[in-house]
Amino acid sequence: MKIDIIAGARPNFMKIAPIIEAIQNHQTKGTSISFRLIHTGQHYDKNMSGDFFTQLGIPEPDVNLEVGSGTQAEQTANIMIRYEKLLLDKPSGICLVVGDVTSTMACSIVAKKLGLTVVHVEAGIRSFDLTMPEEINRMVTDSITDYFFTTSEHANENLKKAGIEDNRIFYVGNTMIDTLLKQMPNFIKPAVFDKQNLKAKEYFVMTMHRPANVDEAQKLQEFLNTIEENVNGCPVLFPVHPRTANILKDMGLVFNTIHQVPPMSYLEFNYLVQHAKCVITDSGGITEEATVMGVPCMTLRDNTERPETLSQGTNELIGTNPQKLIPALKILFDGHWKKGTVPHLWDGKTASRIVNHLLTIS
Repeated sequence: MKIDIIAGARPNFMKIAPIIEAIQNHQTKGTSISFRLIHTGQHYDKNMSGDFFTQLGIPEPDVNLEVGSGTQAEQTANIMIRYEKLLLDKPSGICLVVGDVTSTMACSIVAKKLGLTVVHVEAGIRSFDLTMPEEINRMVTDSITDYFFTTSEHANENLKKAGIEDNRIFYVGNTMIDTLLKQMPNFIKPAVFDKQNLKAKEYFVMTMHRPANVDEAQKLQEFLNTIEENVNGCPVLFPVHPRTANILKDMGLVFNTIHQVPPMSYLEFNYLVQHAKCVITDSGGITEEATVMGVPCMTLRDNTERPETLSQGTNELIGTNPQKLIPALKILFDGHWKKGTVPHLWDGKTASRIVNHLLTIS
């Protein structure tokens, strides 16, 4: 069995690392299974991509398509052209894609047209918001996937409602949590922790990058002002996504409690999350990590594709109206934030279950 494992953007790397390790464990036992790691190059900044290979123990890619930057259409087209050429020159049997980035959709389309079996890890999650590029990527990928590996019962139900047969759906858990649980002992305290004299549970971590929150300068400024005015003087660490950095650069805003820092490596960023009083974010994956680490989380979105972080975890959906942060922060400071529990099968063994299932469908 030969598997292409596709990775292209930061969220992919923590999802593929345990899958690669599980395959390597089978190889040491003599199992006939091999993989080819394909980095599309969708993220090309070292802090957004390169550090993950070292920190997570991911081998160097067998192939780097080096697509670089561009519009959604340009990246999709370049990934498809280059992956198709690779498959025509050096065929494979299975294309395994993870998550919902452009690389996931583009490679699944190419693979399906060339007759490969398409496997989607983290299949079936839905925000039902077609203004999100990721939602379109999920829907297109799942429409042509052969086998679906899911993180929750919510995802299972979404797939079943779409007419997917039960024998093609495998409820396995969350590979990103495999990585989190393995790497927690290895978290690295970033230099900014001591530089800002941070104390555990007395600071916030914030991330913002979605167009609905950052593209309008006035709205972004209102979010930042609201946070500044309602965190009771607690420091707010803000690793700034390149998209947001470009917008903030033109605004020239100055804050007392919000500290902008460059994007961090996985081990440094999650050290900050683990010890934070709260996370304020518009990222989906961070809500999962915060849930497992028991850290209060506020999501600045009107919907989420990860409802289990709301019903079971520590996350609350605040919305895209900055004023709705005020009562949420009051609940937090009053000590009434929910405790949360860890969702079923988020136990660090997901990748092993995935590879065991792959061996049965070959």
